[in-house]
Amino acid sequence: MRAGQEVASVRVSVETFSEPAAAPSDEALVALAQHGDGQAFAQLVGRHQRAVYRLALRMMGSEADAQEILQETFLNAYQKLAGFRGDAQFSSWLHRIAANFALMRLRRRKRAPDSVTAGESSPELLAPKFTEEGELADPPHNDWSQRADEALSSRELGAAINTAVQALPEDYRAVFLLKDVEGLSNEDIAQSLSLSLPAVKSRLHRARLALREELGAFFEERK
Repeated sequence: MRAGQEVASVRVSVETFSEPAAAPSDEALVALAQHGDGQAFAQLVGRHQRAVYRLALRMMGSEADAQEILQETFLNAYQKLAGFRGDAQFSSWLHRIAANFALMRLRRRKRAPDSVTAGESSPELLAPKFTEEGELADPPHNDWSQRADEALSSRELGAAINTAVQALPEDYRAVFLLKDVEGLSNEDIAQSLSLSLPAVKSRLHRARLALREELGAFFEERK
């Protein structure tokens, strides 16, 4: 009788400490949100807002602009969610929206240069953390480098990379960030930025060459 009680006790313990349910996938949350589930969309926002914010900050170099792009991106995503068919990952779709908003803002800035001082540096790029919207990521891990950020993971190098990225022409910067930082495919980038595939490859190649030259100079100075 006692043995039977022990077996029952073991069974209860196993059931009590069973694995928690896995978090729903993006696909499942999108399907729910498309049917009016506001909580599901809120979960998608919470899951992806930091990555969208980091992309916007890298493209704009301004926390204020990045915060506005973050809001515009999720508002636009909510408005267009019914048309999202799942041909690409939800995160890639969000990054496309954010990149387009950033490019539009950069082009408006060019037409109204008085709003930003030419050559103005962005102190938030050198800070060890972002605002509460997202933390400062490690320097990008890109296939054009030999993982220099792993060999020398210093704030100096991070600042040099950020400065070099900010110095790229805006169209090259967008392609570089979407490909080498956010991991989108060339096809997704072409569709997002309304470019041909050869144009994406050409801009990416030129961006990588420019960054390699800038970072080469950085290491030469420290020999």
